This record gives sequence, structure tokens and C-alpha cells, in this order.
Amino acid sequence: MSSADPPSGVLPSDVILLILARLPVKSLFRFKTVCRSWYRLTSEKHFIMLYSLTSLHKPIVLLEVMEPANPIPSFLSVDRFDAASCFSLNFLEDRVKVRASCNGLLCCSSIPNRGVFYVCNPMTKEFRLLPRTRERPFSRFHPDYEETLVGLSFDTCSWKFNVAVAGFCRPFGRRPYEELVCMVFDSETNSWTRFVSSFYDEFTHMNRNQVVFSNNSLHWLTHSCSYVLVLDLRSNVWRKISLPEEIVAVGFCGRIYLLELEGTVSLIQILGVWLYIWALKDYDREHWVLIDRVHLRCILGFAASAFPVCLSSDVVFLATQRKILTYGRKNKVWKEVFSVGDNVAYPLWFSAHPFRSTLFPCDQGVQF
Repeated sequence: MSSADPPSGVLPSDVILLILARLPVKSLFRFKTVCRSWYRLTSEKHFIMLYSLTSLHKPIVLLEVMEPANPIPSFLSVDRFDAASCFSLNFLEDRVKVRASCNGLLCCSSIPNRGVFYVCNPMTKEFRLLPRTRERPFSRFHPDYEETLVGLSFDTCSWKFNVAVAGFCRPFGRRPYEELVCMVFDSETNSWTRFVSSFYDEFTHMNRNQVVFSNNSLHWLTHSCSYVLVLDLRSNVWRKISLPEEIVAVGFCGRIYLLELEGTVSLIQILGVWLYIWALKDYDREHWVLIDRVHLRCILGFAASAFPVCLSSDVVFLATQRKILTYGRKNKVWKEVFSVGDNVAYPLWFSAHPFRSTLFPCDQGVQF
């Protein structure tokens, strides 16, 4: 054994890093007290990137559970191994609603203070309060555009994030104008950019929740499911992506949902007793590929009320009224991983977001 080799019974530092990168965040922070090098680990960029890579294949569903007797919601994270853990957003010191999720960060809007947004990492309890979207306060006599769409993007290479808030201008007591007003926040400049586009479409509650960040763009599926609406964050331009020809040919039958598949845009179509998974393999040519087909015979009793909420190469998460179900794409096994009683105010799919644990900060590139 050379002098460079570790002493007998001591693991090499690279192996220790790989072990620590697979720990839950709570355990990792608890082990920071072991030694100084471990204490600094969670703030070192190479380890943060390593931790992100290991968590990419460990998706989590984030649930916001509201009980009729309690006006303050409780937050739960559910993984594929029957593990449900509570976490809190009390460090924001505000009553908030989760609006979007991206690479371990959350975008939350203040409930009592309209126009106030936070970007936070619930695992590290770091957050950033964004400047108000407007100086003049909201009032019923001067209503502004409604926040129809809220999206969050986080670049894992530059650690820059953007928040997009968009809605249709609606004067008080009238139908919305065919003008989509959008404001995009840039974490590097700490400012909002406002622009207006002339078109109108509608979005369901699930459409608003299921926003996908890919190719420096945010993606939403419209209520008609006739196309994917895309906001290019490099040029602040809206455009459209067509759905797979097979879906268009049958007249957009069934239910269609937009999800992220490990950095790419994907679609899930529930048609009859089948669940189809599509992936946008060639983004520039808008080429979709059918990558999986799942029979729903094992969950026929829940199929009509099951909503896909999270997707990876290994597992699909579906939320029903009271249960979270998973389907293992490799072992072909259905499993119930979480359930609640009848004392919740809303179905679980109403406030379910895809999530994964990361150590990414949200205060990089601040310039005042």
C-alpha cells in the first residue's frame, strides 16, 4: 500500500462524498457536526452539483394539505418508498401558496399580500423575497391582470433563476381582454421585465400547476390541449409547440397532462384503460416519441380520478382524491404510497407539485 492510500479501515474521500450525496437532506445537515470538512460540504459547489445529480432519479411529490378546521395548510413530501415527511415554510414568516417548482426550488406567493413572491429552498430553508411586481397596491377599483400562469426556472449550471407571472388584462366587471400581460423576474438584475402579447386562451387548474422548464423556456398546456404554450426566457417571446400527430389525429381524445421527464418535456395521455407517455426527443423539430404504454387494469377503480403529477425514468406518480399511487416503469408494479382521511378540504391532486431535494441556493447573483 502506497503512502497516498488511506489507512486501513478508512474510506477514501471520494467514496465518502458519494455516500453523503445519497443521504436525505435532514440527515446530511445533522452530520455536518462530525468535522469541519463535512460542515463546509453543503456550501461547496461541486458537492451541491453531485447531490443534484443523485436526486435527479429520486422524484418526490409535494402536497399542500388543507383541513376545513385549520386555515393554515400543512406540507408533505412523499417519495416512492412509502416515506411521507412533513416540512414547513414557516421560515418565510408569511402565509403562502406554492405556485411552481423547479430543480428543488419553490416559487410561493403571499396570500395576504397580493403581488409578493418568494423563491425558496425548503430543504435548506434559504429564501429570497422578490421585489413587488408593481408599486401601486391592488384594489377592487383598479384591478390588475390576474395571475393565470406562474412559472419558475432554475439553471443548474449558472444558478440563475427566473419567475414568470402572466395573466389576461381584465377591467373590473368585464371579460378579459385578448392581451396576455407577462412579467419576468431575473435573479441577476433583481428586477422585473414587462411585455404584452395579443392572444387569448384558457387554462385549467391542473394546466396552471403543471409548468415545465426545459431548453431555457417555460411550458404550459392549454385547456383545449391543442398545443403547448412556450415562453422563451432568452427573448421573452411566446410561441406554440404542436402535440404528437397521433394525439391530434384522434381529436385530442382522453385526458392530457404536461410533465417534466428529467429535464425534457413530456406528455401523459389517459385514453380508456391505457396511459401513454410521450417525450419531446427533438425540441427544435417538435418531434415526439411514444416511450411507454401502461394498462390501467390494476387501478380501474381510480383511473377516472387519477391525475399524473410527477414522472421519471423509473416511476410515475398519480394523485387521486385521497391517495398517491406509483407505477414502477421497470418492474411494472402499482403501489399505494400515501393516503389521507376524509377530513381534507381539497383532493390531493389539487395542490400536488413535482419536487426533488437539492441544496441549490436562491440568493446567487444578487445585484442592488
